[in-house]
Amino acid sequence: MIKPTIAFVGIGRMGANMARRLKSQGFAVTAVHDARRESAEKLAVEIGATACDSLAAVTAAAQIIITVVTDDAAQVGLFAGTGDSLLLGARGRTFINCATLSPSTHLEVEKRAEKAGAHSLEACMASSINQALAGTLYLMCGGKKAVFDSVRDVLIPLSDEGKLLRYIGATGQAAQVKALVNMVMNINTAGLAEGLGLAAALGLDLKTVMEVFSQTGANSRVLATDGEDMVNRDHACFFSAAHAAKDSGIALKLAEEKGLDLLLAAATKAQYDKMIALGLGELDKSGIAELTFPGRSPK
Repeated sequence: MIKPTIAFVGIGRMGANMARRLKSQGFAVTAVHDARRESAEKLAVEIGATACDSLAAVTAAAQIIITVVTDDAAQVGLFAGTGDSLLLGARGRTFINCATLSPSTHLEVEKRAEKAGAHSLEACMASSINQALAGTLYLMCGGKKAVFDSVRDVLIPLSDEGKLLRYIGATGQAAQVKALVNMVMNINTAGLAEGLGLAAALGLDLKTVMEVFSQTGANSRVLATDGEDMVNRDHACFFSAAHAAKDSGIALKLAEEKGLDLLLAAATKAQYDKMIALGLGELDKSGIAELTFPGRSPK
């Protein structure tokens, strides 16, 4: 079977490692584009791609274009109706959009792509940069089932040979589930930071506390991923506080639309908003412990 050509728009920590992974699996990654031209050129040299100056050039260079950008505004900008756009010459192309976005944005992108004769799929990721490179991303996909089926062979090597690949349903539904995933993850992270912060204030041995947590109802996935980092103040960024605030905001907007008042989600977002206000937004989400451990909180 002939593998489709692939291009990437947005080659930060996640996008770059996904491009490397697909290249290692025998796919021709023909083009990359990023707002940071230097980053695009560096990755292009590494994987044998072209660093495109324009979005239209990206579309011209590949059959499947994977986008991994920061937020709704950036995503909509890629599919602009005027000026440089991925939609120029897009007939027959398929766009796989991997950022955590509002469901309404995925719906708008799909509408614009179809008008241009192209296809669109949301492929929301619930993993981090190490998993992107290893090809063990948990991928939640939304869109037309036929479109999903048409790009399965590209998604399988990114998702542990398809073991971590899930078709959720119609466009927007994967984004809804991803918003819930990150909302609950963020709540768990904030709760862990408060628990360990209080333990530190009580003078308890934090290693013992974390061991007890791991064997009781206080256990959580973030205990394994963030607990030691909180204690050691190692907040190298895998998932930033700024992204945590954005994603909790997406979930809260969905809740508002349904008339729900999510107090824990709102309190957690307020903590991550505080980190941003204090200049800590680019720390990993584990950096929320800087607000809860005694003697750490910035003035």
